[in-house]
Amino acid sequence: MSENGVIPVGRIENIILVIREQKVILDRDLAQLYNVTTKRLNEQVRRNRSRFPDDFIFRLTTKEKAKVVANCDHLSTLKFSPSLPYAFTEHGAIMAASVINSPRAIEASIFVVRAFVRLRKMVETHTELLQKVGELEHRLEGHDEQIQAIFEAIRALMAPPEKPRKKIGFVVKEKKAAYGKRTKGSRKKK
Repeated sequence: MSENGVIPVGRIENIILVIREQKVILDRDLAQLYNVTTKRLNEQVRRNRSRFPDDFIFRLTTKEKAKVVANCDHLSTLKFSPSLPYAFTEHGAIMAASVINSPRAIEASIFVVRAFVRLRKMVETHTELLQKVGELEHRLEGHDEQIQAIFEAIRALMAPPEKPRKKIGFVVKEKKAAYGKRTKGSRKKK
């Protein structure tokens, strides 16, 4: 957090993880953003469980927790925690701000929403780019042979022309025989 209390969106983007093909923030990181303890955050979630359906919040499995600890340096202390952390989706993070109901939580929830929106836009951009590359690849699929033929034709045009060779041996020059040709007087009259 900066000196004036504003949270940079880039910092929030760094704590958003993809787990179970969903973008989530773990309870520990969300509690830090909302300036409360993880214990207090989870306590409020338990008290207001009806506000947190399964698509807002879920608990990590032991394997997921181990993966998160191995891949995220800032979560290395989770390794020693006996409990499994909660993962909050975008809607779950907003709902958590409403149950905590502190000015700091409301302010931070706005930044969380903005971070999720920016990530969504980046994913859309990458998806469009992947689609265009796929279309281009599909279009050029059958062109390999045609391109190769064009290169061969260009090479043939660039090669210097071959000089005609002189024939070896000797050539007898004779007049053509007039065999089978009719002349004017050789026609029979009836």
